[in-house]
Amino acid sequence: MSLPRRPPALLAAPFLALALLLAGCSSGTAPEKAPVGVPGQGAAGPQSDAASTLPTSPGPVPVPSPAEIPDLGPETLAQIPAEARQAFVVTGEEADSYRSSAVLYSRADPAQGWEPVAGPWPAHNGMDGWTDHHVAGDRRSPTGVYTLTDAGGRLPDPGSLLPYDEHPRFAVDGEGFFGEPLEGSFDYVVAINYNRKEGVSPLNRTRPLGLERGGGIWIHVDHEGPTQGCVSLPEERMEELLRTLDPEMNPVIVMGDAVSLRR
Repeated sequence: MSLPRRPPALLAAPFLALALLLAGCSSGTAPEKAPVGVPGQGAAGPQSDAASTLPTSPGPVPVPSPAEIPDLGPETLAQIPAEARQAFVVTGEEADSYRSSAVLYSRADPAQGWEPVAGPWPAHNGMDGWTDHHVAGDRRSPTGVYTLTDAGGRLPDPGSLLPYDEHPRFAVDGEGFFGEPLEGSFDYVVAINYNRKEGVSPLNRTRPLGLERGGGIWIHVDHEGPTQGCVSLPEERMEELLRTLDPEMNPVIVMGDAVSLRR
C-alpha cells in the first residue's frame, strides 16, 4: 500500500529555515553606529578621540609681584620703611655731579606696589656730588633714605600737608657757586631728616650725630646752581611737592647718585 505524499509547501519550510540560519547578520538590518564621543569609537573612528574629549582645566593664573621703584637695588630698597607709602627719589647723574632728577612715587595700594605720580623734575644737589659719609663743609649731599616730616619757608603756607613753619629767618641773600643770586631759595623748604630732630621746624639746629656731621639738609627752591648739600627744585615744583607729601603716608626721600642707588 502506498503512503500519501506531503504537500510541497511542507517540504520547503525546513530548507527555508536553514537558509536564514546560514545567512546570519549579513542579510539582517545594519547595526547601530557607536555614539560619538565614546573613546575609540568616535564618528571618524579612533582618530576622532581628541576632538571628542573635554578640555583640561587651566592651571592657576600667576599673580604679579607688587611693582618696585625702577633703578633701585636691593640694599636701597631694604632701607625704605615698610610703612612708607610715598617716596621722593632724587637720582644724581654721577657721583661727582651736581645735576639730578626727581620723581615722586606712591603705593596707595600695597598689592599694586609703587607707581610714579609726579616728575621727573630737574634738580640740583651738592656742588661736589654725593657721599655716604657726609661731614660739614664737604659740599656733597648725603646718600640714603630719610624721612620727611617738617616743612617751612619765608612765604606763607601754600597748602602744605606737612607741618609748616612760616618765618622770616628763612630769608637768604648772597651768591651761589656760579654767582647766581640765592635770594628766595628758602621761600619753601622741606627738611630732610639727616642729622636732625624730627617733628620740629627746619630751623631747629639740634644735631644728634654732632656738628661735625653737618646738618640743615633741605629740599628747597632752586637758584639755578649747585647747593652746599641740599636738593633744590624749581619753585612751582616745590609748591606741588608741599601740597602732595602727606604725613599719613609716611613720606621718605631716597637720594644718591645712580650707581649708589642701584646697590
